[in-house]
Amino acid sequence: MARLSKPGPISAKPLSVLLSDVFSDAYAKQGFAARELVTRWSEIAGPEVAAHSEPLKIQWPRPVEGQPQEPATLVLRVEGPMALEIQHASDVILQRVNRFFGWSAVGRLALRQAPLSRRDRPRAPRAPDPASVAKVAETLASVEDEELRAALARLGASIKRN
Repeated sequence: MARLSKPGPISAKPLSVLLSDVFSDAYAKQGFAARELVTRWSEIAGPEVAAHSEPLKIQWPRPVEGQPQEPATLVLRVEGPMALEIQHASDVILQRVNRFFGWSAVGRLALRQAPLSRRDRPRAPRAPDPASVAKVAETLASVEDEELRAALARLGASIKRN
């Protein structure tokens, strides 16, 4: 009788590891040596700048033999009304980007006015219906602290709504 062997441990890999090469190739085609400039743009540029802009690509000038490498141009997609503000803050943005890289990689910004590609910003949760809050509050009569009871009623109504 053949003896069945026990299967070995399953080693699941994170999706980011499996798709790392795919993403790296896509970012490399846009001139990004590392995708962190795109994925961490909010941390690098600051939340105010990142809310109205996103990096599109980095344009590296062709090297000239015997000459030092010229800094690159970072191309940003910017929402129309904020283009002027971001242009005025370009020196600060360049400092932050170069601090991220650890060397003076980017020498100038080029702005492209267009709607941002990411519009999936989380919406602020709406308040629960007062009638459902009151209904949940009726079940919390044993809670003595009034503020706690109100908070628990709002939480309960929000949970039931979702």
